[in-house]
Amino acid sequence: MAAGNEWLRYRASAAGLDWAEAAFVDHRFSPHRHDTYALGITTRGVQRFTYRGAARQALAGDVFVLHPDELHDGGAGSAEGFGYKILYVDPARIGAALGGAALPFVAEPVARNRAISVALRAVFPHPADPREEIHEADAVAALAAVLSRLAGTPPPRAALNPAMARLRAQLAADCAARLSLAELERDYGLDRYSIARQFRRAFGVSPSRFVTLRRVELAQRLVGEGRSLAEAAAAAGFADQSHMTRQFRAAFGTTPGKWRALLRAA
Repeated sequence: MAAGNEWLRYRASAAGLDWAEAAFVDHRFSPHRHDTYALGITTRGVQRFTYRGAARQALAGDVFVLHPDELHDGGAGSAEGFGYKILYVDPARIGAALGGAALPFVAEPVARNRAISVALRAVFPHPADPREEIHEADAVAALAAVLSRLAGTPPPRAALNPAMARLRAQLAADCAARLSLAELERDYGLDRYSIARQFRRAFGVSPSRFVTLRRVELAQRLVGEGRSLAEAAAAAGFADQSHMTRQFRAAFGTTPGKWRALLRAA
C-alpha cells in the first residue's frame, strides 16, 4: 500500500487538549488506553474498534467517544480504509468547564446525530492556525457541552452575568491583541469556562469567534483603505496573511484579495 494513503497530523495544544487527524488503510492500533476523553468524527470509510467488550463501527459523519482509561483498539472496517479527526481532552478540564459537576458518562460510544456532529466539527482548529488561550477555552467549553448532550445531562446554566456587555465591548476594542484569559478571569470574577458559556448565551457566539470576526472586520476596513494584505493581516492581529485569508473567506465567502479587486473595479 502506498505510503500516501496512510498519514497522521498531530498537534499538542494547551495542557490537556490535543488534536489529531489521520487516514489509515492497513494500520491497526493494538488495545490501549488513554487517560483523557477522546472525541472524534469519522470523516470517511468505516472505522471499527472493540470497546467495552463489544465490536463497534463508526461510519462517515458519526461521532465517537472514548472514556478515560477504557481499553480499545482500532482499524479499518473496509478495504478503502477510513479517516477521522479526534480531540483528546483532560477530564479535569471537562470537570472545570462544567463548574465541578460530575463528569458526563456517555453510554453509547458511537452517535449518529447531525447536530452534535456539526457542533464537534466546529471545535477543530485549522492545522495552520496559531494557538490562542481564548480559542482553547471555548473549545473545552464546547466539548463539555457535547459530552453532556451525549450523556443526557445538560450542562449547568448559571444566571446570566450583566458584565457580559462590558466584556463584549472590551473584546471588540482589543480584538487585535493577544488576550490574557487570566486577566479576564480576574477582571470579571469568572473562570474561563463560565465566561465562554455566559458569552454564548448572551450573544449567540463564542468569545473566540466574536474576536475573530472583529479582526476580519478590521482587516476588511484596512484593505478598503488601501493597506497591503500583509499589513492588514498584521494590524488586525492575524498570525499571517494566510491566516487572515482563511478567516476572511469563512466570514465573507471570498478572499481579501478578491474583495480588494472588486472595490477597485467599482
